[in-house]
Amino acid sequence: MKKKIIFLDRDGVINKEVNYLHHIKDFIFIEGIFESMHYLKKLGYEFIVITNQSGIGRGFYKENDYKKIDLWMKKIFRKHNLDILQSVHCPHAPEENCNCRKPKTGMFEFCFQEYSISKEDSWMIGDSERDIEASLAAGIKNNVLVKSGHPIPDGIKNIPIIDSIKEIQQVITN
Repeated sequence: MKKKIIFLDRDGVINKEVNYLHHIKDFIFIEGIFESMHYLKKLGYEFIVITNQSGIGRGFYKENDYKKIDLWMKKIFRKHNLDILQSVHCPHAPEENCNCRKPKTGMFEFCFQEYSISKEDSWMIGDSERDIEASLAAGIKNNVLVKSGHPIPDGIKNIPIIDSIKEIQQVITN
């Protein structure tokens, strides 16, 4: 049976947006993240984090700094009885023109190779247009934008926009 996945951008969706976050002390969970994920878990979804981390490629922090935060974040989720199936990141700077940096689809394609995922039943929750562009290009048609991260430009149509993930119950109902 194919998995129903909630793809989550990290910065701005799971935690407050901090430019080039690389210290656990600066990691602040978005209000309602754990309750929202429990709600989605009850609906049968599993979770994959997909995040651009260009601070690595730009030399602002090291791959190991990202990994420490990622392991810590997953540990906190486990304390809340929530599991992150996979956490995938792009460490490249934009000028490296890699295939994994959103809005390209490489991180999604990696997940599709690793897991049997129902694209039709899965969702992307992001805080920027590039999250949604990547998701749509990868074949994930269900998308939600949250305003808790990057500013969202006017004129985005046909995609639900909510203030934060704590309002996800208004959008994802099955």
